[in-house]
Amino acid sequence: MIKEKSQNENNELRDPIYWCNKDGYYRGKKCPVCNSKGCFVLGGEKTYRLGKIVSGALRHFPKEFNIDVDDQGWTDLNDLFIALRKKYRWLKMRHLVGLIKSDEKERYELKGTKVRARYGHSIVVNLDDYPENDQSILYYGTSEEEAGIILSVGLKPIKQRYVHLSKTYEKALEAASIHTDRPIILKIDAEHAQLHGIKIISATKDIALANKISQEYVSKI
Repeated sequence: MIKEKSQNENNELRDPIYWCNKDGYYRGKKCPVCNSKGCFVLGGEKTYRLGKIVSGALRHFPKEFNIDVDDQGWTDLNDLFIALRKKYRWLKMRHLVGLIKSDEKERYELKGTKVRARYGHSIVVNLDDYPENDQSILYYGTSEEEAGIILSVGLKPIKQRYVHLSKTYEKALEAASIHTDRPIILKIDAEHAQLHGIKIISATKDIALANKISQEYVSKI
């Protein structure tokens, strides 16, 4: 059963951005590193709205914003800022940089004057510059209906460029619970999949990516 996000879940996505002189940008009431109250940067509602459009521009429809994304997903930070300013006249560069650097799910990567989404692309990108996955077991959360199909044919991306795998059982459960009330967690034998030529890369501390996972490396927990 598909379920709607609760109001509490939506509120969690709308924490304001602050600046800590010691530890940089963060979200929430206090700096998670030094526990001090920083300087206000951007309110929770604007952070949420800006995050949705940045995610869309970098992952799905850069052409609609007239920004150029290279083969590895990189675009010029200033070009992105100029494009977003056409929609949000209140936007300052500190808002955009704060959004990128404070994102707790590590959605974005900023390197010099270039920025990209780390995962979630529907456009064609090649993220092979990421390090190889070093975990022997990975996880994939899904619905009861889809689990049987995956066990028969394996995992292939449908709407996204890569299959997204979780590095912990808990993260897989969290991801699946957004879409179903009866999450099923599948175990991926990443070690043997990689030994047999399946490339799996590490995108963030929580997410690994693969072009596909054959069914022989998938089992039900």
